[in-house]
Amino acid sequence: MDLLKDKYIIVEIIPTSSKANTGFIAQISALKIDGLKLIDRFDYRVADNLLKNNDIKKLISYDNNMFNYVNNTYFIKEKFKSWSNNYPLLLIEDTYTIDFLKDLDNSKELVYKYLNMEYTLDIFDRIIKKYNLVPSNHLVDLIYEALIYETNT
Repeated sequence: MDLLKDKYIIVEIIPTSSKANTGFIAQISALKIDGLKLIDRFDYRVADNLLKNNDIKKLISYDNNMFNYVNNTYFIKEKFKSWSNNYPLLLIEDTYTIDFLKDLDNSKELVYKYLNMEYTLDIFDRIIKKYNLVPSNHLVDLIYEALIYETNT
């Protein structure tokens, strides 16, 4: 993919389980990009009353006013499927993310090769350090900034 010319989506999901058959998507954050130009963003969460796991509730308790909320665990995925069209998806994580998004026909790949990095557990600390970024809970925004820096060098 040519990041300077192509359309694609940077996506992060936060699920309630590592397997789609035992959980659901609690949050999706995504940026729709066209040649490094941000054209749209998707920030959805399930309503708090649908989350039984307090660790997940705590994990997604930031910037509540920036998210759209749905009252059905299936709505996030359906809304994302419609919003994403057939744009390629650049994933932050590829095991549970692929499992939860397996019924989307979009091509899927990890973003890190475009940053000349390999995925590790401390990848965001390394990205923040490499590109001198301000830490953020919005991982898709960090990836987007890093891609801009990377393509400008």
